[in-house]
Amino acid sequence: MRKKIDLEYIFSSSVKVLFSRLSTPAGLSEWFADDVFQKGDQFVFIWNGMEHQATLVELKPNSCVRFQWNDAEDEEEFFEFSIHVEPLTGEVALIITDFADEDEVADSTDLWNKQMDMLHRNLGA
Repeated sequence: MRKKIDLEYIFSSSVKVLFSRLSTPAGLSEWFADDVFQKGDQFVFIWNGMEHQATLVELKPNSCVRFQWNDAEDEEEFFEFSIHVEPLTGEVALIITDFADEDEVADSTDLWNKQMDMLHRNLGA
């Protein structure tokens, strides 16, 4: 059974700019994958020449993007980018929800941390 993981990262960026990096092929290819293509609700993510297809299952402008891998064994699994703004401070938080095998949670977390470092550099945030 795979474990659900939630990770939170703080950004000094506008919600609109951050959301564009999470929801568009051009934005995602800047930090998430080597290249990204979209046709309708189908996204193709390319890493090291290998294609991985996902379906966009939810999109709430400037708030949430959820994808489901087309080859996922469990239909309940997804990966999601959710933006939350702290009302008092205006701090922008990106919440990532993903799933990993129990023995791969630490590796998945490390990978997301590296990806977030790249996104922070990309945004200058």
